[in-house]
Amino acid sequence: MFYRMSGIAALVLLILLIGSCGNNNNSGHDDRMGDDDTGNNFNVNYSLSDPNTMVPSDFLQQDIIDQTANNNLDIVMHDSKLFFVFRTAPSHFASTKTNLYVISSEDEINWVLETNFSYGTDLREPRFLSFNGHLFLYFAVLGNNPTDFEPQGIMCSEYQDHSNWTEPEWIYKPGFIAWRTKVIDGIPYMLAYKGGENIYDFNGKPMEVHWLTTKDGRNWKPVIPGQPSVLTGGGSETDFVFLDDGSLIAVSRNEEGDKTGWGSKICRADPDSLGDWQCVHDPRKYDSPLVFRHGQDIYLIGRRNVTADGNYDLGYNTLPIFLQTLLYEADYWFHPKRTSLWKINPKSLEVSFIMDFPSKGDTCFPGLVPLNENEYLIYNYTSPLDGPDVFWLQGQLGPTLIYSIRLKIE
Repeated sequence: MFYRMSGIAALVLLILLIGSCGNNNNSGHDDRMGDDDTGNNFNVNYSLSDPNTMVPSDFLQQDIIDQTANNNLDIVMHDSKLFFVFRTAPSHFASTKTNLYVISSEDEINWVLETNFSYGTDLREPRFLSFNGHLFLYFAVLGNNPTDFEPQGIMCSEYQDHSNWTEPEWIYKPGFIAWRTKVIDGIPYMLAYKGGENIYDFNGKPMEVHWLTTKDGRNWKPVIPGQPSVLTGGGSETDFVFLDDGSLIAVSRNEEGDKTGWGSKICRADPDSLGDWQCVHDPRKYDSPLVFRHGQDIYLIGRRNVTADGNYDLGYNTLPIFLQTLLYEADYWFHPKRTSLWKINPKSLEVSFIMDFPSKGDTCFPGLVPLNENEYLIYNYTSPLDGPDVFWLQGQLGPTLIYSIRLKIE
């Protein structure tokens, strides 16, 4: 039966059976995209610099070997230097040849190789945390089967000085993946999830998102004492910000689906009950969510599905849950993608499209560093910008590059 097979094998068989994967409309914009109902996008200008290819590029040293797929990444400012970590592998999928490189620069032109990690298995989701004078790198260790998603847990290495990093050690609990790490008002936070294998095994088992904090970068505990989990169901990749009143706004990818539907959860928690996340369903799936504040406004960088309405949830509500999951995933694979900027209304929790970043095919794993009060440095990956606008699966099997760009909001 379909749900007993690996995710990719099941999808391939499903595609053969149904003969097609839906409308391949590449025209672009969701008909709901635009200003939100408050009109608060008026008088705001958004501008982008030209993209600058970082990987592959001439600055890479001879001992940095980039492969066909250059994708998962993060950036952070620490000790007046920009630290940049990226995954390189033969393809988007798990591989024994996966390598994580960490490099640093004071000018984004001259780079120093800090360290690299390679364990003969897949490594993903690298995340920096610059906290209290220390710099930590977290990354997920997975399996080596390209047709399966096998999360083993989170490893942590700490920067000492001048290309000297500690030997990675396991942290938190087995099977978890750290999605976002950040410091807000001097307090470090991590959003991590477990059960990622359930998405592609189509077994109906729920996932959990844990909201954590730490005092030393290695020992993580629930932000809400005694309550590590803030979401249970289909949510996985999750990011959040605080509002001035202490309330919380979060975005969680909901690819596995649950009783609310498929796509994303847009959530809010009141300041006096931060462990009680109240969420609304959004049929679009904002993969790789990065949520940040600019003044009073809340922005989201996430993947956009290039179809007429952008939806991941196609509304096949009369079908069994596992079959809905298969159909939605199959359809999603056969459309191009974009990395896009969105705006979140903190009252209605509606998400409004602002613009696309340079991107096509397989794309979206943004890292962001504020440069000043109006400008942000963003690193991201994409299929070649001068190539065809391939659908997502083609992009996952083909070359991808990493570029830098500057976003200005005025």
